[in-house]
Amino acid sequence: MSGPHPSTAAIRLAVRSALADLSPGALVLVACSGGGDSMALAEAVAHEQRHRDWTGGAVVVDHGLQPGSDEVAARAAAWLRDLGLDPVVVERVAVSDNGSGLEAAARDARYAALDRVAERAGAEVVFLGHTLDDQAEQVLLGLVRGSGARSLAGMPAARDRVRRPLLGVTRQQCRESCQAEGVPWWDDPMNADPSFTRVRARRAVAGLEADLGPGVAAALARSADQLREDADHLDALADAAVQSLGPGPWPVDDLSALPRAVRTRVWRRLLVAEGAPAGQVGTRHTEACDRLLTHWSGQGPLHLPGDLRAVRSGGAVRLSR
Repeated sequence: MSGPHPSTAAIRLAVRSALADLSPGALVLVACSGGGDSMALAEAVAHEQRHRDWTGGAVVVDHGLQPGSDEVAARAAAWLRDLGLDPVVVERVAVSDNGSGLEAAARDARYAALDRVAERAGAEVVFLGHTLDDQAEQVLLGLVRGSGARSLAGMPAARDRVRRPLLGVTRQQCRESCQAEGVPWWDDPMNADPSFTRVRARRAVAGLEADLGPGVAAALARSADQLREDADHLDALADAAVQSLGPGPWPVDDLSALPRAVRTRVWRRLLVAEGAPAGQVGTRHTEACDRLLTHWSGQGPLHLPGDLRAVRSGGAVRLSR
């Protein structure tokens, strides 16, 4: 008897590897939209649970952004139950654009919904179906935005209860697996709408592959892996520096003694600790704070997110509201 399709085998192996440390009797939830990536992931989880001592379930988040989204969510839930996953939860959310854009607002609502369901169900792990292609698009967007190493490091394979087992698997492999295993999926029309940044990034990566040859997406994903190690190390140094600095005001000499790559991360941590919203603190804010050390000429207070003020006086820098 022949084994599974190579793409199916690769996805199942990725799932098995990602759950090697799972507690006996644990619940694993697959975040599933009904698309090809998450359905291939769901099939692998359903298959693996038959041979393991953990249980696989799923969450379908209905963002309510398109007419008939409730029907799409219900259909996806039925497919997941047919695979043998249980529980399967449909969670409807209200997406409200707070100025960060519809994509970001939908993502925030989705993650909040996944957290709620995971807490209610007592899930140890939530699987997301991001693929190698998604990672490449993330890195490309970071390059375009001129972001630092942390943004270019892409999405981590694991953080808290969230895991992304398919970061080494392509979107094409997911569809090949679905076809081989007879698993249905649907293609969200929003994934072809160029008004969304992610869609334009996807087309850009495809264009680079066409112009420069295959392997661009894989190279971008590899770059993310390498940069993540660097960013993790610098973040650890920044955490240690913040601990050593203690509460403000902070002596200029102590801050200036830190390597710049560490110091910019320290500024971000200090701002967030003092009440600046993390999502609003950008490079221009940390650069402005650093100029209080490197280009000091008696300038007045800096106005920062969260109604914070940064002031240098008496050989020290202080943050206050």
